[in-house]
Order: sequence, then structure tokens, then C-alpha cells
Amino acid sequence: MDLRSNTPVRVGATAGLRQLGGNTSDKILQAVRDFLKSKSSLKSKGSWVTVLDGSQEGAYQWVTINYLLGNLGRKFSDTVGVVDLGGGSVQMAYAITESDAQKAPKLSGGENTYVQEMYLKGVKYYLYVHSYLRYGLLAARAEILKVTKESGSPCILTGHHGSYKYGGKVYPASTMSEGSSMTNCRLVALKALKVNESTCTHMKCTFGGVWNGGGGDGQKNMFVASFFFDRAVEVGFVDPNVAVAKVRPIDFESAARRACDTRLDDAKATFPSVEPDNLPYLCMDLVYQYTLLVDGFGLDARQEMTLVKKVKYKNSLVEAAWPLGSAIEVTSSMN
Repeated sequence: MDLRSNTPVRVGATAGLRQLGGNTSDKILQAVRDFLKSKSSLKSKGSWVTVLDGSQEGAYQWVTINYLLGNLGRKFSDTVGVVDLGGGSVQMAYAITESDAQKAPKLSGGENTYVQEMYLKGVKYYLYVHSYLRYGLLAARAEILKVTKESGSPCILTGHHGSYKYGGKVYPASTMSEGSSMTNCRLVALKALKVNESTCTHMKCTFGGVWNGGGGDGQKNMFVASFFFDRAVEVGFVDPNVAVAKVRPIDFESAARRACDTRLDDAKATFPSVEPDNLPYLCMDLVYQYTLLVDGFGLDARQEMTLVKKVKYKNSLVEAAWPLGSAIEVTSSMN
């Protein structure tokens, strides 16, 4: 029996495509729709080829990891929270109580609510999820460089003079005359994150005036993914041959201190696994990751968390990424 005509195919684009100007993203998506319609026998709908909003991306990532860990169908306190650091955006997602869900403030500007209700394996979950556009690792470089503008950045490795291009804009990216400094870079990163801004109108906020979901048991075990894992491997405090690793935010601080004290001329020898194009920004990336976890999301610097690239499921290692969660959601909606 040919199951292809009953097998759904969904294509989701993330923050990088969301940031393209004009109608470029629409043209790309339409080309994909046309290709699937003319060349594929898989079940497809035009609405299944789309740009995901950030909250969908975060929710699907949460579903993926908790499904692979065997947590779905259990009470919310048995699930893990997820922080997914992409290039254009960062998502946080974790399950909260029904009473906390009812307290969720309303978002302005027509954005989705902070809480998504998901019915998975017979259990209703109230999922706090928020996506911070422009605070993925590559986008955050631009936000950090905006703070110092033409004056030179304490986050750029000593000896680098150049520019950084992101989202069609070019930002001056040169070190200060005094060189890179973790302490000064932290101050710049805090400004870029808008921590402790007066825009916070809720009981508890993360950064930029965003409600933090209230915390609780769904956040006690945190899995952090994507660029967190990549940088940890590249700078050497996580074995490149493992799929998961237990670390603490302070490990990123230690790596940041080492990177910020390294001149660009010496960086390749000190950090041979880092791509040459990323070396000038290594101090910035690591300081930002530490600041995001501790000051942005409010994690304790010594709290153990799990860095995850892949999750063991039965006899296979499965990528800890949002597409599986999207597939679970679309097949659930078909049943």
C-alpha cells in the first residue's frame, strides 16, 4: 500500500527568513509550495509551508525533547524546560500550572499569548513559551554592536578591526584601544538585553519587559540547545563526541574570560575548533550566552543544566530540533 499520499510534509522557516525584507520570504515560500505541488506525491497543503512564529518554534522544540525523553503523558513537573538559541532568535519554553497560566499577562501588538495549551498523549499541558526575535546569537551580535556604535567594542577580540553584516545592515566591529574585556563586555551585553528596564509591568520578568512564566517545577530541569552546544564544544568544555552534557552557566563565564583575554593573533591556536569568521566574536558570543542565561533568564550561575545536541531514543540518536515536534503536532491534528 502506497502511504505517500497520506504522509504529510510540512516546511517551516524560522527567524532568519522572518528577518528578510520586502516580499523575499513570500517568494521563497511560494516556490517551495509550487515545487511540492508539482514534484511530490506527499500530502501537502499551502498552509503547511509557512514562516513559523517564534512561539511555534519554541513549542515544537519543547515537544521534541520531551517526546524523545519519554516525558509526554506524564505530569507537567516531570517534563523539562528548553532554551533554544538559534541565529536570529532565542526561545524559552516550559510547562506551568493551570493557575499560573490563568495569571499570564496579555501581549501587546497582536502577538500570541505567552501560554499555549497542548494536548499530548492524553495530558493537557499549559506551555509557557516566548521567542525573543533579534536575540539569537548572530542577531545579538548586531544588538551588542549597536550599543557601542563607532567607539569600538570591548567584546571584539583585541587586534580585530572590521565590520559585521547582519540582516542587510553593516555594523562597525573593531576592538577598543584598551582591548577586549569580559567585565566591560558584560556591561554592554546587559544594555543590549535591556535587563531591569522599567518596561517590566509584571511580577517577574526576564528581559525587555517580558513575563518569565512564573518559574516552578517545569523549569527545574533545563535543556539548552543549538548554539549553546556548538560554542561549548568549540571552546573545549564539552566533548565533541557526546550528544548530551551536564554543564552550568558558570562554565560559559569561565570560557568567556579565557576568550576575552586572548588576542586575535593567538585565537586560532588557542581555539582551533572555532571557525575563523567567528573568532573575532568569540568573547562576545560567550559573554552573551552567560549573560542571557543568568541575567536574562534568571538561572543560578551554578545551576546544573543539560546541553543537548541529540537525544537517545530507543537505539538511535535523534536531533534535538523543532521539526520532530512539528511533525508530532501535524499528525496529532490529522487524527
